[in-house]
Amino acid sequence: MTIGVKKVSLQRTTRDQIFLPAILEGLLTTARHFFKNTMTKGMGDVDTIRYGEPGVDPKSYYPERFRGVHRLMFRDDGSVRCVACMCCSTVCPARCIYIVAEDREDNNEKGPATFVIDELKCVVCGLCVEACPCDAIRMDTRTHMTPTEAREDAVLRKVDLMSRGGPSVAVQGGLGADYRADAPAADPRFVGR
Repeated sequence: MTIGVKKVSLQRTTRDQIFLPAILEGLLTTARHFFKNTMTKGMGDVDTIRYGEPGVDPKSYYPERFRGVHRLMFRDDGSVRCVACMCCSTVCPARCIYIVAEDREDNNEKGPATFVIDELKCVVCGLCVEACPCDAIRMDTRTHMTPTEAREDAVLRKVDLMSRGGPSVAVQGGLGADYRADAPAADPRFVGR
């Protein structure tokens, strides 16, 4: 089997080669949109949040499931709820979570000696919250990360994250202390236990 080659001549005009008409057409479109949106009363058909206007609360525009800055939840005794299982750092696509595990004083489970989130790398996907099996990390603060001039100000450590958090209302085991007795009898997971 032979493959034939077809020669095609490309006829470019001088107008096509200098790109000046295309550049001017793009600038004209940009200028038209700029003047339409800045000179018309009420901003034309532009959808935007007017943060600086008096009487406008920008937080009222946030959707119900808005993801804000991370926070770490803590137990009743004040210790962090995280058990350093590394699920959040494993699932993070941006690799912005760094955890170093340590044994706790009661030797029942481990906890984080270091818990660091680099908010500049974070893509605010919420996968860390979904992956956490013990309700230790949340993103429901309804606040943006504050602007920073130094990179180290955007790196949140365990103390910073816990200061944003609060006591967790999650119950270990699901429905409560005796969740198998409270579970419906028809649930196949609890039959024969």
